[in-house]
Amino acid sequence: METFSYTADFLASKKSKPVVSQIKYGDGYEQRQAFGINNLSKSWTLTFAQRESAEGDAIEAFLEARNAVESFLWTDPFESTAEVWICREWDRVLEKSLRSTITCVFERVYEPSV
Repeated sequence: METFSYTADFLASKKSKPVVSQIKYGDGYEQRQAFGINNLSKSWTLTFAQRESAEGDAIEAFLEARNAVESFLWTDPFESTAEVWICREWDRVLEKSLRSTITCVFERVYEPSV
């Protein structure tokens, strides 16, 4: 499995969303239960601003090679070990004179070991 090793800018944004099964009854009564084993979904919105063409091309080539199907290893800023992620979408904006900004969303995925 490939490793994404490019360093994002500091304005990275982490989003966490627990996956919960809930049942609502009358009078506002409600029951909630964690759904599944890995029930905390995590994603990061990352920005790679003002990158030179070569680095921008390399980042985009890495993401295109996986094509939102193949996962990769990446270490989020709050962790010390790499986890498995997937990138389903990214944007690249040409800023000026062969410099561009790439914004992408990494989603934590859980897969069986191969």
